[in-house]
This record gives sequence, structure tokens and C-alpha cells, in this order.
Amino acid sequence: MYSTVLILHSILRWFVLLSLCYAIFRAYKGFNTQSAFTNIDNKVRHWTATIAHIQLIIGMLVYIKSPIVKYYFSDFKNLINNWDLTFFGLFHFILMVSAIVIITIGSAKAKRKKTDLEKFKTMLIYFSIGITIIFIAIPWPFSPLANRPLLRTF
Repeated sequence: MYSTVLILHSILRWFVLLSLCYAIFRAYKGFNTQSAFTNIDNKVRHWTATIAHIQLIIGMLVYIKSPIVKYYFSDFKNLINNWDLTFFGLFHFILMVSAIVIITIGSAKAKRKKTDLEKFKTMLIYFSIGITIIFIAIPWPFSPLANRPLLRTF
């Protein structure tokens, strides 16, 4: 089960990134052109947050079942100096939860704003902060923090 959920988590990361990029693009375009916040913009806002929430749930399953995390917390005092283990045991989880919370707050605030310009601006700011945190917390193959392949397969 763990390897299947881990692969799913790896694949879904791309949907999260693509949906955030698309939502940020639409928010930037709408804000700059002072366009109307259409039903499509609202659906993009909603589905971006939903995809991020699904990824968070799958990520929590990975975290709970992870042998790396279990090992890390079995000897926390001695392993805190191991950067790779600390990244997955603490930083990745904390940063990703923070990013999803920020995206959720931004989505909820944008939904409740009165003017279209405020909706676009709120989405643009919160989603941009969220994707920045996510980019930092992803274990890219080139990352000095911790690295993993771009896509896990069976």
C-alpha cells in the first residue's frame, strides 16, 4: 500500500503545480486587464484548492506509513542532524501543510470578496505564496535539501 500511495502522491504533485500555475495565470490576467471574475475563474479557484486538499490527504497517508519518518522519530535526538531525514520527517510536512492552509485561506477569501478585482488579487497573492512554499518543499532531483526523482513509477 505504501508504495502505491507514494507513487500516487508523486503523480498528483504535477496536477497541483499545473492547477496552481493556471489559477495564478488567470488571476494575474484578470487583475491586470480588470476583467470580470467569471464562473470559470471561480471553478479554477475551487478545483485548485480541491486538488491541493486531495494531495494533502494522500501526503498525510504517505507520512503516516513512511518507513523514513518512522525511523526518523525512533531516534529523533541522534537523527536530527541527518538533513535528508529531517527534511522528510519535519520540513516537508510542515511546509506543505502551511502551503495548503495558505491556499485554502486564499480560496475562501477570494470567494467572499465583493469586487472582481479583489477576487483576482486575493487569488494571485495567496496562490503565489502557496506555490512558492510548495516549490521549496518539493524534493526536486536538483535540490540541495533532499532529492527524489521527478516521477516515481512502479
